Amino acid sequence: MAMNGSTVIPCLTYRDAHAAIEFLCSAFGFHKHAVHADADTVHHAQLTHGNGMIMLGSARKDGEWSGRIAQPDEIGLRETQSPCVIVADPDAHYARAKAAGAKIEIEIADQDYGGRGYMCRDLEGHLWWFGSYDPWAA
Repeated sequence: MAMNGSTVIPCLTYRDAHAAIEFLCSAFGFHKHAVHADADTVHHAQLTHGNGMIMLGSARKDGEWSGRIAQPDEIGLRETQSPCVIVADPDAHYARAKAAGAKIEIEIADQDYGGRGYMCRDLEGHLWWFGSYDPWAA
């Protein structure tokens, strides 16, 4: 099996998945790879960032997958996981995300373990970490 990107792909759900896709692209620098939708419902979307990818769809409460997922505002804005995205220029990324309306949760700073980064929430409250620390680097 030939691999061209990440073998671990975070999956998220959004009440307004169309708006989330536009936000993730404009605020965080993702690119649309595939979007399968009918009217207001996004059945499946793939967004890329470098050679990484996330998948997302419309939040629903039916079905084997959707019934097991909670939205952040349903659980006190807590998360059990959050995507971490490596960016070349965290300061420029921070400015772009903040200007687009991302809610900054942890201000940008140099990290003790290396790199520089920040944490924010997207338009529906999902937590994201963006930074320059690359655990794959030598």
